[in-house]
Amino acid sequence: MITDPRIPEPDGFYTALLAAHKGLSEAQSADLNARLVLLLANQCGDQAVLLACIRAAAEDPTTTATP
Repeated sequence: MITDPRIPEPDGFYTALLAAHKGLSEAQSADLNARLVLLLANQCGDQAVLLACIRAAAEDPTTTATP
């Protein structure tokens, strides 16, 4: 799993991501995120890497759990 930044223009990517969510409801935004994750996962195509990414994201200390 690669964790070093590799996006050539991260600010432009973030701006485009925010723009894609503009005007969407919370549910629509969640659907967009789900579709994006699946498209990006398909681009990666490596099951082991994808599972490692899932584990890493789930262990993120910034994620707050609901009691």
